[in-house]
Amino acid sequence: MAVVEPDLERAQRVLQHCLAQARTRFDKPVCAAVCDANGFLIAFARADGAPLRSIALSQQKAYTAARMGSTTTAFLERLRREDIAIGYFCDPLLTALPGGALLEDGMHGVIGAIGISGLAPAEDQVLADTGTGFIQQTI
Repeated sequence: MAVVEPDLERAQRVLQHCLAQARTRFDKPVCAAVCDANGFLIAFARADGAPLRSIALSQQKAYTAARMGSTTTAFLERLRREDIAIGYFCDPLLTALPGGALLEDGMHGVIGAIGISGLAPAEDQVLADTGTGFIQQTI
């Protein structure tokens, strides 16, 4: 069986879905990034008016989810539970801000990750999780 990856077309569709959900559910603009399973950027979108700081944050959230193999919310919980400083991971691109989620192939295989930034952290995570569900429908 061939490995499914979030190609550019699929990545752009999930980005557009998440930006539309941000408008519909929260009436605010966001930045969204999709990376491959190794954390390398595939696609990025910034809605008109999204905060500039959200450009890098969305990409770091996607990167973190892919590299750590979990949502960024779960990564934050791990740091707190185990009393670990994020700096111990020796990776300046990691972030523990909620809003990153894994993209899976429907059989629990990680194909990439999505990061959302521009809203409250919990809302960013809701949108990232929405992206996860959307991409599984496209595989």
